[in-house]
Amino acid sequence: MAPQPLLGGADLWRPVAAARGAGWATAAALLLLVASHLAVLLVRRRLRRGGRIAQPEAAAAPAPASASPGSASGVEGLVTEDDLRHLVGSLGLGEREPEREGWEPVISKGNDDVSYRAWCDRPTAGPPKYLSITTYERCSTEQLRDFYMDNEYRMEWDNTVTKHEQLQYDEDSGVEVARTIKKFPLLTPREYILAWRVWEAKDKSFYCFIKECELPLVARQKKFVRVRLLRSGWCIRTIPGRDACKITVLHHEDNGMNVEMAKLAFSKGIWSYICKMNNALRRYPQHHSPSLSILTMQKLMKKFPPDLEAAIDASPLASHSTPATAIPSTQTARTSPCKLTRKKSSRQMIASGLLLVGSIACLSRGRSNLGAQLAMAFFLKKAFKQERESGSSTSRAKTGVTTSSR
Repeated sequence: MAPQPLLGGADLWRPVAAARGAGWATAAALLLLVASHLAVLLVRRRLRRGGRIAQPEAAAAPAPASASPGSASGVEGLVTEDDLRHLVGSLGLGEREPEREGWEPVISKGNDDVSYRAWCDRPTAGPPKYLSITTYERCSTEQLRDFYMDNEYRMEWDNTVTKHEQLQYDEDSGVEVARTIKKFPLLTPREYILAWRVWEAKDKSFYCFIKECELPLVARQKKFVRVRLLRSGWCIRTIPGRDACKITVLHHEDNGMNVEMAKLAFSKGIWSYICKMNNALRRYPQHHSPSLSILTMQKLMKKFPPDLEAAIDASPLASHSTPATAIPSTQTARTSPCKLTRKKSSRQMIASGLLLVGSIACLSRGRSNLGAQLAMAFFLKKAFKQERESGSSTSRAKTGVTTSSR
């Protein structure tokens, strides 16, 4: 069946006298919804800030429902050495050329402090897999490891993380289980029940494998959407001949979001997130005493299996030892995070304003059928999402510049 022709400009803006009253009513209702949504966002932000101030006191408390030291708690088999072996084999892709193995390049950017490259594997069904390599200058592997594993500190710089609590751990196996709540704009909060293990190799490199799990003590709640699939792993290694280290991440997640919208959000927003993460990393050494997450990790971290370490030394993965191949060239994409944020902020604010005005005007001219309302709602959601992300990244970038200048 042939597609229906699009409406022209005259048709779109033609006044419809019979429906004019209903159109303005729709516009008034839409404005009311927008105002209520902004009010809810302000209230939640104030509550979240209040909760973060009290966070250090909560971190000092013992882990809830944790097993006694060294005892079997039923979580010891959630993450095994077989998972580590599979992770090591998969991360070897980052030392080769992912494009030749069917991975699609997504982004390649960098500045004087951090560089980032990412690839995407798009299956025929389900969410995509992402492979990324992030390089941090003037950073040790221990500092980067602690930064990634400090969930209490993450709640201070990552606006999406609203709650984190330790559930169980097992000292014999080194497995830890925790619950995290993430809030995304205009979406139901996502609930993550995750298990992970951390290994330390002899060359001060670190590996971590994370996966979703289910615990009987954590009942499902209607106000959250529990993430049903998350498989993520990373390796942190030094770069020979440089005061820098890199982290290679392989991530596969299905959090219930629309696949196409999730892909778009990643490609358009990941560099701003990396810049915000880098700013938080630079502030991390001035952070307060080790959190509960770090103390637990240091107690549970295991030594890398010797046989697997010998296999890595003899495999192509060991090619990281040559400085020429350690870091892909990103000279053509180097840019200032502050300039990038300001440019994107201006464009997004203008686009958001035009979308808002155009959507209200369109609905107020009598085109208030269900299809038009759904389309305008989609554009309004996108506008507010862009505006909020832009404002967040701008404030974080300014904070990072102030800290570095000191």
